[in-house]
Amino acid sequence: MKNILVATDKPFAKVASDQIKNIIEEAGYVCNFLEKYPNQDALIAGVGEADAIIIRSDIIDKAVLEAAKNLKIVVRAGAGYDNVDLASATEKGVVVMNTPGQNSNAVAELALGMMVYQLRNHFNGSSGTELFGKKLGIHAYGNVGKHVARIAKGFGMEVYAFDPFVSKEIIEKDGVIPVGSINELYGTCQFVSLHIPANAQTKKSVNFELLSLMPAQSMLVNTARKEVICEEGLKRIFSEKKGFTYVSDVAPDNLADLAEYAERMFVTPKKMGAQTAEANINAGIAAAQQIIAFFKHDDITFKVN
Repeated sequence: MKNILVATDKPFAKVASDQIKNIIEEAGYVCNFLEKYPNQDALIAGVGEADAIIIRSDIIDKAVLEAAKNLKIVVRAGAGYDNVDLASATEKGVVVMNTPGQNSNAVAELALGMMVYQLRNHFNGSSGTELFGKKLGIHAYGNVGKHVARIAKGFGMEVYAFDPFVSKEIIEKDGVIPVGSINELYGTCQFVSLHIPANAQTKKSVNFELLSLMPAQSMLVNTARKEVICEEGLKRIFSEKKGFTYVSDVAPDNLADLAEYAERMFVTPKKMGAQTAEANINAGIAAAQQIIAFFKHDDITFKVN
């Protein structure tokens, strides 16, 4: 009998956990939960009997993989999977999957919510500005980017997108204006919303040179990963471009160094993009269903390694 471990330092909501458990047990498997564990050693100690693991932002590194002797599959309930050591997983023959699209609307709504919050001066009672009529650039037109475009158009924004992996026709079909280069996107738009993954090509790619192309009054919105930001460049752009603002769902490592620019930025205290009841349920259910399909039908549709 397969043993499925749900290992979540930040647990799923109870309604999601209950549905995950039901799906797994109805398939004839055992479902165990390891929640709010104190440290990585506790995770390593808890994976020994697992044939499959469902995680959220939890770290699956080489030590975890070596401890999980029976492990066949890890599913990250969410889009990003840079918290999993893909090379070590591949070496051990462990399949890694994500659940793309399940929390996309939640992340998109947060992106627009942070934009409004910053434009209205953190709701401090002073006059702010509006999104209506402004130009928004979407950096990577995937699941989240498409939802951002849909919501932004509802605000009356003029939406642009750059993604070398998405055809011009697909972008235009959504009523979004495709641009031919990343420099054009940043040079055109007062707002840029980041949706790129953190990998060797993208880490620190959003740098001073790129941000300096943005208009005098501009905002960078980051619901992606902190690693894609060149933090030295971020501090410099704050200093040199007085109308630049930054909102992010993940705090930069140099947040303390940016304290003098507090009025021009907003950072959530914890990563909140997927923290809605709906996203919580959708991603958890998808993860459980993908594990069942993997074991019963050899389905590797969402494999990322």
